[in-house]
Parts: sequence; structure tokens; C-alpha cells
Amino acid sequence: MTYSIVVFGCAANTADAQRLAGMYESRGYKRLDPDSSDIVTIVTCMIRQSAEDRAYALIRKLTKEKDKGRKVKIVVTGCLTGMAIHDASGIALTKLHARYPGVDEFLPIGEVGFENPSIRTHKTHALVPISNGCNNFCTYCVVPYARGKEISRPFDAIIKECRELVRNGYTEITLVGQNVNSYGSDLVMGGSTTDGGYRIGNTEIRPVYVKHLGKNRIPTLFPYLLDEVARIPGIVSVDFISSNPWDFSDELISVIAKNQTVSRVIHLPVQSGDAGILKKMNRWYTPSQYVHLVQKIRNSIPGVVFSTDIIVGFPGETKRAFENTVRLAQTVGFGKAYVAMYSVRPGTVAAKTMKDTIPYEEKKLRWTVLDDMINKNNLARGLYPKTKK
Repeated sequence: MTYSIVVFGCAANTADAQRLAGMYESRGYKRLDPDSSDIVTIVTCMIRQSAEDRAYALIRKLTKEKDKGRKVKIVVTGCLTGMAIHDASGIALTKLHARYPGVDEFLPIGEVGFENPSIRTHKTHALVPISNGCNNFCTYCVVPYARGKEISRPFDAIIKECRELVRNGYTEITLVGQNVNSYGSDLVMGGSTTDGGYRIGNTEIRPVYVKHLGKNRIPTLFPYLLDEVARIPGIVSVDFISSNPWDFSDELISVIAKNQTVSRVIHLPVQSGDAGILKKMNRWYTPSQYVHLVQKIRNSIPGVVFSTDIIVGFPGETKRAFENTVRLAQTVGFGKAYVAMYSVRPGTVAAKTMKDTIPYEEKKLRWTVLDDMINKNNLARGLYPKTKK
């Protein structure tokens, strides 16, 4: 038997696909291309409409081939399946089966465990998932619905995997999660020790708390994890994606500063430079707080470069609000920006409560302004940083 995997979307989906490959090959399957394999597994993404449309097009193409006599099993996993599986009523999954009758299996990615060794194509760089899911519920984002609540992998299991990767010749590690710098909050709240600490082997550590609005927000173990990975002998470079500004602690900044192996390109999604839009997005910071964080990081880490995510055309984004985003981008001086035009994501708060009234032409214009100002300008000057997003 043979298999193929087609991946849409982010680094987390790529890491999931590598684990899927490990599952198939542990069962004796051989990898081929999607045009000739017995099984085609599609790892779907619903973060952007364009990625979702490409996945739908592939499902329809394979279904037509199946109708014409090709013997192929179609497996769909990733965000599309996750959205349906997390609907407790079962209605969404029923509709999905009805909409795509050619699909043989809708596979929840959570059923593909970490006991399956990831099959990686790159020989020196490895994606290492540290958590899955998200608890933040930004109003535009499907991740909490598609992947569920944030669940952290055990600390020791991650370190063990990284050490094994080094023994197998890997020198670059990227730690992957929907919000890496809240890693471990569920482990700590699960009660590792009676007094609120967390035990790693014979050592007890105190979780890091990030203050938000004057209060301790959540406990996190990410600074400890990053420090531990960065100090593994043989590792040349450590990166991480993605992080939320409101969970970026002083302790995390210190860990990055003291470990030269940690990448000096930090991906810090801002999404908008307008206070009103950020509030509508349920992003828990103001533009000035974001800029202050950037300045604090720069003061501690010479030579740091920031990449970011920005959404243009979010409901209610006036021209003045967009101009605020342009000004913030000019102030920060991003090295790279992943700019997206807002698209309605089913099931999100924005889809339920906000009208998408900004015309596509205006969204495209705003996209072009930021892409030209940040990406094309930096590329022309030779300052376009390499990132692993």
C-alpha cells in the first residue's frame, strides 16, 4: 500500500503531517505522489479562505477521479475535520459527510499520537510541537474551534525528542504551538506539586506569571523549556512560533538574550495597529503596549528583527484605523510581515456578530500598501529575514 500527504496552512499543520507520515510508514506504507498513491491524506487549514478553497478543490478533484474508476482512499484531517469533531451536536460532521461523500475518512489529528516518529524531509531542521490548541478566542480565528483548548506536551518528552534529533544529526529546532509562550499553563494548573510548582525530574521550578492589566494572567513554563532546549549540546539554532504579545514575559526576554542559539528573528503577531480594531479582535494589548514590548526586547537583545502577522479589512477598519497600522509598522520597522485580507471564518465571533462590509478592492489596496512598504522594500534592500513560519 502507498500513501501521500498534501498540507495546507501553517507550521503546525506541517508538523502534524510529519507525524501522519510516521504513522503510515510504521504500518508499512510507502510514500508516493498524490496522483498515484492508494491513500491521499489532506491536512486542511481554515485560517484563510484561500487555503480552505484549495483544499476543497483537491477534494473535488480526487472525488471525480474516484468516480471515474481510480481506487483511492481520501482522508481529510486538520482544521476542517477539527471544526466538525468539536461540534458536540454532531451536526457539523453530518453536514461534512453530506457535502463531501467521496471522502472515506475524516480523521481527527488528535488521534495521531506522538508515539509515531515524525518523518521529516529536511535533514538538519526539525519542527517540534510543544502544544496544541488555543484558549484565547481572538474573534477572527477558528483555531480554538478547530484544535480545541490548549494542551501542552510533557516537558520531559519534548526535551527527549530534541536530544534524539541532535543524535540523528539535526542542528536546528523550531518549537511549534498556537501560542508557544503560554506553554505549560495546563500542566501547572493540573497540580504538579502541592504548592503550585512544577517538577522536572528531581528539580522543582516555579512557573513564570505574565502580568496583564495589573494581574497575574497565567503560569507558563516556556522560558524554562526554551532555555533547556537552547542549551542542548549540538544545537546551533532554536526558533519558536507563534507567540502572543500579552504572554511575552521578562523572563522569556532574558532567556533569549543569554542564549545565542535562540533565533534573533522573533515572530510577534500584531494583527492591527489601531486600538479599536484590536479590541474588536479580542487582542489583549494596545498599540502603545505592543511598541513598548518591542522596545523592551530590542533593549535586551541587540540585532533582534521582528516579523509579524497583520489583517487588513477587518470589520470596522476605517481608513484612519488602517493608517494607524501603517504608522505602527513604520515605528516598529518589521523585517517581514505576513499580511492577510480579512475573510469570514465560520463559527467565529466576528462571523456571528460583525458584518464584512469592506470591499475586496479596498482590502487589496491596503494589503498592497503594507506588502510594498515592509516586504518588497526589505527584499530590495537585502534585509528580508529568513523565518520558518
